[in-house]
Amino acid sequence: MNTKRLLIVCMACLSTSAWAIEPGPSSAPQKGTEQWMQLQIRGVVASPFRQTASVTERDLSFQRWLNSFTHPIPEFFEQDAAGKMTTGSNN
Repeated sequence: MNTKRLLIVCMACLSTSAWAIEPGPSSAPQKGTEQWMQLQIRGVVASPFRQTASVTERDLSFQRWLNSFTHPIPEFFEQDAAGKMTTGSNN
């Protein structure tokens, strides 16, 4: 019984929280994101209207999800295979 108690004390002393990243945002955009997430969690900015999807919308959404499995995931992505960004009025 003493061995079990000693093990529990040792585990508490070696808590992994000391190894974790410090709490709080590391940048201004992250802080804004975390504030929005907290508002959503608390329901502060929730719509007063119940959000529902029709049967057709649910079926189409499920079908899109199923179709996503038909595309093979490449082992490597080629850096030059992406599209080019344009600037100015050529968009």
